[in-house]
Amino acid sequence: MLASSAWADTIVRLDPEPEWRNTESITELVEVFDIWLDQNTDFQRPQNSPTIEFVSASFVASIQGSSASSSGQTRGLFDPASSTVYLARPWDRKNPHDASVLLHELVHARQVARHYFCPGAQEEAAYRLQDDWLRERGLQAKVNWIAVVLESGCSRRDFHPD
Repeated sequence: MLASSAWADTIVRLDPEPEWRNTESITELVEVFDIWLDQNTDFQRPQNSPTIEFVSASFVASIQGSSASSSGQTRGLFDPASSTVYLARPWDRKNPHDASVLLHELVHARQVARHYFCPGAQEEAAYRLQDDWLRERGLQAKVNWIAVVLESGCSRRDFHPD
């Protein structure tokens, strides 16, 4: 009897949209994520999809700037000037945590059309959407939420005149 009650407490969560894992290219994965973002946000798709580049972790660190919100090293960045998503190698599109980094950066590509008081203000929405996507798969983002909220707050030191 004890064994059956232990099974009753077990929750098996199936991926509601496993097509992301079956993509054959980064372009297909971007399209799957664009559809998910269309359905789950009011951020508009950019006219042109961003360029995706796989780079070394040291390259990402060299262009990162200040971002204390991730736990560990930064796995991806979006450069709005060139409309490029940089993904740090090693990166595997079949790994949900790696794939979610791309989703996070695609959110930033959609945020370009909106005004933000500081660059950090974009982070909370991107991390929340990343976490939502992972939670649908029974996982969660590995994020320091306190740092994300503080970064998103745009303290006085974050305001830069253009």
